[in-house]
Amino acid sequence: MSVIGRNAQPGSKRRKKPKATFLEKTVEGEGDSGRAYIVHVEPKGQQHTSKGRTGQDKLEEAVGLAQAIGLAIAGQEIVPLLHPTPATLLGTGKVDEITGRVAETEAGIAIVNGQLSPIQQRNLERAWKAKVLDRTGLILEIFGERASTKEGILQVELAHLQYQKGRLVRSWTHLERQRGGFGFMGGPGERQIEADRRLIQERITRLQRELGGVVKTRGLHRKGRSRVPFPIVSLVGYTNAGKSTLFNRLTGARVLAKDLLFATLDPTIRTIKLPQGRKIALSDTVGFISDLPTSLIAAFRATLEEVVSADVILHVRDVSHPETDAQADDVLKVLDQLGLTEGKRSHIIEVWNKADLLEPLEFASRETTAARRDDCVLISAVNGEGMDRLLQLIERKLSQGETLYSVTLQAADGEGLAWCHERAEVIDRKTMKDGRMKLKLRMTTDRAGQAASRFGRSFRKIAST
Repeated sequence: MSVIGRNAQPGSKRRKKPKATFLEKTVEGEGDSGRAYIVHVEPKGQQHTSKGRTGQDKLEEAVGLAQAIGLAIAGQEIVPLLHPTPATLLGTGKVDEITGRVAETEAGIAIVNGQLSPIQQRNLERAWKAKVLDRTGLILEIFGERASTKEGILQVELAHLQYQKGRLVRSWTHLERQRGGFGFMGGPGERQIEADRRLIQERITRLQRELGGVVKTRGLHRKGRSRVPFPIVSLVGYTNAGKSTLFNRLTGARVLAKDLLFATLDPTIRTIKLPQGRKIALSDTVGFISDLPTSLIAAFRATLEEVVSADVILHVRDVSHPETDAQADDVLKVLDQLGLTEGKRSHIIEVWNKADLLEPLEFASRETTAARRDDCVLISAVNGEGMDRLLQLIERKLSQGETLYSVTLQAADGEGLAWCHERAEVIDRKTMKDGRMKLKLRMTTDRAGQAASRFGRSFRKIAST
């Protein structure tokens, strides 16, 4: 049986949700108990990073990732590393120690919170007689379980296969078998590992072609939304910062919101009305995390670029978390990778969430700091505290650079009325005694130039907002 599984076979017409590829593989001589032993590898001298992260903090995050896919934690430890060993990353003595602990705890899965080469992963699996996942593989497992839309499934499957392709390193004896060659004499033929790589590459090529169509579709959707005067407001933040809870609070939706890393994956968009009557499209996106695999950033680029093109970005932060500053820095790094320009940074509102979990003194300090800034608000998405100020900040950000105008239309000018609704926000509409319509519009300067050409003297500026 080939390790790429049925989903990767060419010619398959039914697309199934990508499975937890590496958790499903069977390593010779071991069983899957659903219990995981977590090993965080911490380079010596880096126990405390510049942002305050400690090895213990990183270990706890790895434990949370494992729990996010339902694994029971059999044991955990931090391993200081002075010099990496090419064959196993860890030294021989430490590998032997962990071998005993994995056996003692009856863990069927060992998770190394770091990056392993294919050779290192294979050698550790042989030594520990357990399935081994590194950080990238673990996050891919979570994403594979969470994806539900067609686009999300395609993106996750592509990232899975690209990661898996480099991991066919003869971990299993069947990969050494040969298949018959072509020609009259036959020849040595094609090894199973080569056949698997070829089949994976064929599947990758097809997925890339299908995702190319997704990118075009997203571009058309984006172009269509640009013609409708609904500003886009996107929620971003570190995983488990409370984005989905805030999304549900603002929209009344029922997006899954749990105290769980990567509880939601596929983006969701809802239309809401701000206090002054303006409608916006609010978008919830996948959470970010430190050391987010570049393969996932590449696979989800079409989705994540929606964030960068948003009119306002709400950066949701869990201010009750001890690593909140480090997490915020990780989010901004991913946004920079996606092409967030310096000018777009002024469109970000920092939403300091989980105020209900702060101690009184910390709450007072955060509240004072947020009140002094015009791009920050302290809230609790759980109890609704701070929602009014958040909505006011969104309105203020959206109004920057916009101006109020008025235009008078003939009663029969349905085409002109449609033009206004399509390219501007119609704030007020009155019918005059002679039957003409007087509209109050809010629009950007470039759209105002188009309106002036379209309506002539009946179009005039009222005030800046």
